[in-house]
Amino acid sequence: MINNLIKFVTLTLWLLPGIIQAQTSTSNIVTTDVCVYGGTSSGVIAAYTASKMGKRVILVEPGHRLGGLSSGGLGFTDIGNKYVVTGLARDFYRRIGTHYGKLEQWTFEPRIADSLFNDYAKRGAFKTLYGKRLTQINKKQNLIISIELENSDRANTKKELIKAKQYIDCTYEGDLMAKAGVSYTIGREANATYHETVNGVQLKNEHQFPDGVDPYKMPGKPESGLLWGISTGILAEMGSSDKKVQAYNFRICLSNDPGNRIAITRPANYDSTRYELLLRYLSIKPTDNLGGFLKMDLMPNHKTDINNNGPFSTDMIGMNYDYPDGDYQTRSVIIQKHEDYTKGLLYFIGHDTRMPEQLRKQMLEWGYPKDEYLDNKHWTPQLYVREARRMIGAYVMTQANCQGREVVTDEIGKAAYTMDSHNAERIVVNGMAKNEGDVQLRDGVNPYPIAYRSITPKSNQCGNLLVPVCLSASHMAYGSIRMEPVFMVLGQSAAVAADMAINQKSTVQQVNIKQLQGELKNNPLADGSTPEILVDNDDATGVIKNGDWKQINNGGYGPSYLVNTKSASAWVQFIPAISKAGKYRVYVYFPKLQNASTITNVELFNGVKRINTVINTKDMMVTGQTSGEWLWIGDSSFAPGKEASVKISNARANGAVVADAVLFVPAK
Repeated sequence: MINNLIKFVTLTLWLLPGIIQAQTSTSNIVTTDVCVYGGTSSGVIAAYTASKMGKRVILVEPGHRLGGLSSGGLGFTDIGNKYVVTGLARDFYRRIGTHYGKLEQWTFEPRIADSLFNDYAKRGAFKTLYGKRLTQINKKQNLIISIELENSDRANTKKELIKAKQYIDCTYEGDLMAKAGVSYTIGREANATYHETVNGVQLKNEHQFPDGVDPYKMPGKPESGLLWGISTGILAEMGSSDKKVQAYNFRICLSNDPGNRIAITRPANYDSTRYELLLRYLSIKPTDNLGGFLKMDLMPNHKTDINNNGPFSTDMIGMNYDYPDGDYQTRSVIIQKHEDYTKGLLYFIGHDTRMPEQLRKQMLEWGYPKDEYLDNKHWTPQLYVREARRMIGAYVMTQANCQGREVVTDEIGKAAYTMDSHNAERIVVNGMAKNEGDVQLRDGVNPYPIAYRSITPKSNQCGNLLVPVCLSASHMAYGSIRMEPVFMVLGQSAAVAADMAINQKSTVQQVNIKQLQGELKNNPLADGSTPEILVDNDDATGVIKNGDWKQINNGGYGPSYLVNTKSASAWVQFIPAISKAGKYRVYVYFPKLQNASTITNVELFNGVKRINTVINTKDMMVTGQTSGEWLWIGDSSFAPGKEASVKISNARANGAVVADAVLFVPAK
């Protein structure tokens, strides 16, 4: 009788609308509309979007920090082409820009990103559960009914049940997806699987040891054993499949400001033998600066974002194979080993007397920043999990999509980065140390659409789950898509789709794609505000050309840009379609060209008055992985219609003149 009463009360609470908590002897039960699992950059944007769409939202973060890699050290943003960064992703980089006094900024300090992600959480007013991780999922047929959580530190065995209508897995690992019984893969497919050319095992020349690096503890003596970090594996057939995972590392924030610098001391578990290969590499290919083996990109306020560079660096090659499918303890051990290796490497460079003196001196100029990661001893808590599980969903993105040979129509975002894979193993080839797995295919990768079907599971597997991070893509296509701005774009798209599925009482696979695309286009900030107006040179209906212009398909904003190098009069007119009257700030995009004219004549016409401006591009500073910058040409009020325009001409030019894109930003 009592047991039946408890079951009745529990069921009743589950069926009540809104967010409701009830405590039983074993768990708390929480009901909501949308549950986002994973507080990565994608997860924060997804939760914010769903909340702005009027849904009750819970964001579950297994750790204690929001933003994932975007607040965890990756300040040197991987963009590819800023054209693909839309909606709230673009809003994030605009807010970064506001902090640093610019329209937008692509290099930043971790603490600034951290504050912004917390601001999204505050403005979104959604509930965030920190320090909670997934233990199991309850399903009925192809729908998730609830998920069960435990404390990440396991200090308290009290469970928490989250019952939602829609779930979004925004983790780098795809944990919710996997426990939901959705098909996924790990590692590299054979080239033949999706008719690709750069998938599978690849032995290439970038981030590679030069010939002559001896792999044995005693040079020339295989019987002495292999140096640390070298596998006993044998090089497999090129293009063949395996379950090896591209290397992970930490994106390292250091400071060379004496007032904000903590010395790099000998870490626990230090072992100098792990770095013998670095010494052997430098003996064959010496360098006089740290950039020879550390990618030290400078961030504001005397800080860095250090990434892997070369054959022996911050990537811990071959040490992460058990991570994607590993339990929490397995992953914790792998993360700690990566931290030990990385901190040990920094200490080794600065203190081991076998390192060249000038490199030791340079390293000692850097230290851990006092004002970063205050709750984690000034070290990022976020391992760079470049790739873990990848869903096998309703559609698989492949190399053909990246190179524009296959174009989807159910677009919910774009990508544009190089097909990029870090090394997956370090082996002996012909008696020499070699890395295998690095691929950086730049050719033919222009902005391309990502399919909605690639973030949805197969309909018979799960109907109320979206996966914008561990999406459905081959290893090499994922290498192009897996960038933080794109994850934010896809997180927003997933949240809008989840909102529509709830409203329509449908599965995510049944969402009307045209309606979804319209909402993303017309309400890009998810708050009903007036959208920006972009006119790109590739917009056939909004551009008029006169004179001799050459189309360049790489390095600008969007698919292409136009260049004039002739003296005869030439101009390009950009015509916006103004839908809402008001004041707009107007910008023109200028790619950085070596032979560019230092002056460019621009005419802004608001439908009544013409304003002529001469833009001096000589002092234009381009920072980060971007081809150029937006330069402001003026503010003006505009009436609805297509009377306004911006005209770029080659008048008085002393070099190449670029006509690429024009942006109208509603003034605040």
